[in-house]
Amino acid sequence: MPQGPLPDVPPPGDSGATRSDASESPNPREAPMTSSTTHGTAPARPRIPTADRARRAARRTWWADGLEAAIWFAAAIGVALMLRAGGLLASAPIDYVYSAGRALGIVATVLMLAQVLLVARAPFIERSVGHDRTTALHTKLGKWAIVLMLAHAAVITSMYGYYDGRGPFAQAVALFTQSWFLATAQVALALFLVVLALSLAIVRRRWRYERWHTVHLIVYVAVAAAVPHQFLEGSTFRGFSAAAWYWLSLYVVAFGALLAFRVVRPLARLRRHGTHVSHVRREPDGSATITVTGRDLDRLRAQPGQFMLWRFLDGTRWREAHPFSLSAAPTGDALRLTVKPSGDHSRSLADVEVGTRVMVEGPLGVFTDAARCRGGVVLVSAGVGITPMRTLLEAHDPTEPCAVIVRARSLGEAPLLDEITELAARARAELTVLIGERGSGWAPRDKDVSLAELVGDLSDRDVFICGPVPWADQVERDALAGGVEPRAIHRERFGW
Repeated sequence: MPQGPLPDVPPPGDSGATRSDASESPNPREAPMTSSTTHGTAPARPRIPTADRARRAARRTWWADGLEAAIWFAAAIGVALMLRAGGLLASAPIDYVYSAGRALGIVATVLMLAQVLLVARAPFIERSVGHDRTTALHTKLGKWAIVLMLAHAAVITSMYGYYDGRGPFAQAVALFTQSWFLATAQVALALFLVVLALSLAIVRRRWRYERWHTVHLIVYVAVAAAVPHQFLEGSTFRGFSAAAWYWLSLYVVAFGALLAFRVVRPLARLRRHGTHVSHVRREPDGSATITVTGRDLDRLRAQPGQFMLWRFLDGTRWREAHPFSLSAAPTGDALRLTVKPSGDHSRSLADVEVGTRVMVEGPLGVFTDAARCRGGVVLVSAGVGITPMRTLLEAHDPTEPCAVIVRARSLGEAPLLDEITELAARARAELTVLIGERGSGWAPRDKDVSLAELVGDLSDRDVFICGPVPWADQVERDALAGGVEPRAIHRERFGW
């Protein structure tokens, strides 16, 4: 970003709220930038009529609903193929319970394969549905998958025990020793239970990203362990029947997408673009701003507001890919991220060496200008959540109303505030900086204001929110109370 005059901001130590109309002539202040971290201002975008924005937002909702409907439809086809193969043939009424147990297993398998597809970061899903709704669907279907899988195992084991004259526990032991693929199926069930228990612990104890990522890797092992019994034990899948080909296609699509977009594509991009660290700068709040340069990066089609998964290929960090938002508008030869030291990995990035190669996945998310459905916009951020807001502000059309609200406990904990202030002046945006300890709401304890008080025409604007989840939840509730429609509220939750 080029250097230029910056409006005054409150001196360190001040608390409360400060507001400035950035369209007014700012007072000069030196920007702490270097030539190696300079990014050009994002090119102006043609103004999009509000009606067109609304139609585009509605299409995204249709795609999200359509994706979930397609998953359940795939499950219905699986059950229909079971019935076509004689799944309802019975010599006694109790045999229908066994058929129901098989149907539960089929639906659970489809939902588990959907989990694999949803975490594959396939562009056709990410760009049409968005990472936030994909994550929500992943969480929702994951719970159903494990519940149905447990029900399937319980019903089938009980029915086998009924036919063989054994109790459920004795039958489970018999199945484990009967054949290797039934043993691996039981191992898979145990692994899924471990994932469920640990996922609940992660939510309650707010584990770090590294542990969350490790837990979810178990899912791949569990799915692989469950696959053999489906094809070797289930009568529906034997031979070259339509059902066998159908299920083979589902597995190829799910795991093929995972391999293509999680492994092959990032490796190909690394070779093609040659992305590497070119500059590292420590921010006053302890964050680190890292510039990654490469060739033809405009071909990634990254947009302001999006995030990417970054894997730094040195001796200690190459095992982990972490999600970080772009903190400057992307250019043809540079991408920039700003990282808050909130965990072991993010804390270590301040020491990453210049020249380190970087593997990038993405761009991900629809936390962009394209998600808007109103004529004006409000950007509300806290902490390092300011990074996507900075890029949105950099690309904002100055002819459209814009309010920027920055929340921090102190000025020293507000990264990139100098850049935000300069960009607000260029975008003719009204900037509000709320400093102080948090009270009962999202605003400072001694300045408990609402969004409606800060933005007079709040209900006529899109509201973008980025910050800690409990804080962002309160901002969202405040926006809804101020008359903002749910579809005009935009949030992005990192995952995977």
